Amino acid sequence: MTNTLKLSLKANEKIYLNGAVIRVDRKVTLELMNDVQFLLESHVLQPENASTPLKQLYFIVQVMLMNPQGASDAREMFRRSLPLLLASFHNEQIRGTLKHVDQMVAEGEVFEALKAIRSLYAVERAVLGAGEEEIAARPLAVGA
Repeated sequence: MTNTLKLSLKANEKIYLNGAVIRVDRKVTLELMNDVQFLLESHVLQPENASTPLKQLYFIVQVMLMNPQGASDAREMFRRSLPLLLASFHNEQIRGTLKHVDQMVAEGEVFEALKAIRSLYAVERAVLGAGEEEIAARPLAVGA
């Protein structure tokens, strides 16, 4: 990070910062002055909301960021899940972005990978609504 990054948080809002969960008790501005992995509470996907293939992938990548101790297991699940998604979707925008997500995860750019996956939610809704509903019904779990 060449420049500092300022984040404004509201009272009782959480930020996930390098695996730590931080809750602020009042409105505050944080200035991140070096490279750090973070996730704002508003971008955290709860397990019960991981209801589509891309949201399930997002949840897996999110675990890498929020739980560094469990990141290797999440990376393994990511490596097994991504080919299934690429085989399931025929939309080139989704496929191209997923290939880019794979590259970002490999390079440790997990936050950027999450942003890229989120950017596909509307496309996924359109694709699933246009006849690929069977993809949504198929769980992404790839190993027991």
